[in-house]
Amino acid sequence: MQQPIPELTQDKEMELEQLRQAYRSLLEEKEALEMRVVKSEERRRAFMHILSDINMMNRKLADQRKAMIHILADSERDRRHLTKQAERLDNSRRALLHILQDSHQSNQRLGNSRKAMIHIMSDLKETTERVQRSEQELLEKQEQLVQAGKLATLGELTTGIAHELNNPLNNIGLFVGNAIDLIELGMADTDQARVLQELYSSMQQVRKATEIISHLRTFGRVASVSREQVSIPQVIENAIALMREQLRLRQIEVTLCFPEEDVVVTANAIQLEQVFINLLTNARDAMANAAQKALTITCTVQEEVVNISISDTGPGIPVGLEQRIFDPFFTTKDVGTGTGLGLSITYGIIKDHQGTIQVENHPGEGATFLIQLPLQG
Repeated sequence: MQQPIPELTQDKEMELEQLRQAYRSLLEEKEALEMRVVKSEERRRAFMHILSDINMMNRKLADQRKAMIHILADSERDRRHLTKQAERLDNSRRALLHILQDSHQSNQRLGNSRKAMIHIMSDLKETTERVQRSEQELLEKQEQLVQAGKLATLGELTTGIAHELNNPLNNIGLFVGNAIDLIELGMADTDQARVLQELYSSMQQVRKATEIISHLRTFGRVASVSREQVSIPQVIENAIALMREQLRLRQIEVTLCFPEEDVVVTANAIQLEQVFINLLTNARDAMANAAQKALTITCTVQEEVVNISISDTGPGIPVGLEQRIFDPFFTTKDVGTGTGLGLSITYGIIKDHQGTIQVENHPGEGATFLIQLPLQG
């Protein structure tokens, strides 16, 4: 068996040692690279945090910049304000200097001003009195206008009222005539009950006529400015009573929708009655040529107000004129058939009662007037 050559053995050992050293070098380089990778990752994370902080700082800087802009704007406004104040102070200082320099003349002017003030106060008193007189005259003119509207309404209602009075008068003549016939026939003693019945019936008709006349006198007199507890359904029924014959002659069907409980407001009964008569008159005229003639009055209570609607089946209001119908002397009726005061007076009365009135127009189908009045105890 051959023995290994010593030189070859040494060469192999040296190569093996070199390989080991190279392997160790590789391991060290690997560890170094891994450390660099770890440090790079840490630096990347730190860099990301830094970027996040930079973004946050940018946003804060943007907010601060905006705040600074506002501060600068406020500062500029304050500067201008201070400048104006300085100018005013300077002007005041100059004026004060002139006042101090002219103190004697100012005293003289003060005396003259006092005399002028006395004259001014006297003129102001006279002016105030003239204004008060003008306001009183205006109030009287308004009351006269309202009264004129009522008298004009009564003039329009004369035919129907005459018919309302004619019926009880005819009945009175009939009943009294029957009683006279019984007396002349000598039946007063034998049929006294019948005679008394005829006389009682005639007295009922007298009371009916008296109520109609009393209602007319109440409506026709100048309304006082006093307010009292007023039943809305009763006021509406009183207005319909004056209009009943005209509505009947024109074959207008009236429908009333009232709540079961009475609706009471603090108002002037005569003025409110005039409001509803004006609206009934307008509805009557609007339905003169309508195929269907129906008038619906509805009353509802909602919280602290009462809502009243009056609807007709006429042609409605011409488009574009809805906002003008409450103007004084404006009318859509033919010349000579309307004064143009009815809705204007109505608007004034409702406004004076702290209420509102509006119109809902339905061209070709009719119009609805909406009134709202406060419920006051």
